[in-house]
Amino acid sequence: MARPDLLTDDELAAALEGLAGWQVEAGKLRREFHFADFSAAFGFMAASATVAEKLDHHPEWSNVYSTVVVELTTHDAGGLTELDVQLARRMSELAGSVAK
Repeated sequence: MARPDLLTDDELAAALEGLAGWQVEAGKLRREFHFADFSAAFGFMAASATVAEKLDHHPEWSNVYSTVVVELTTHDAGGLTELDVQLARRMSELAGSVAK
């Protein structure tokens, strides 16, 4: 599968407009999700893992009780691509009303 090209600054700025809560930090797309408890946070991670596997694009993430911190970058492209935007969008949708 061909990997996408790096996003231009304009493409990244446009993508961020549609990704509430996401920001670029240290060259990665980053967001903290806060949930009611560990079960909700872990459920979000499990659902997100299924999406990530289908995209063949896997997040850098951590979980401490009800908080999930996600950082996205396309390592083989050396920065941010449409894959990161797609996964961020899907993760936001999955968090939906479950996240605080």
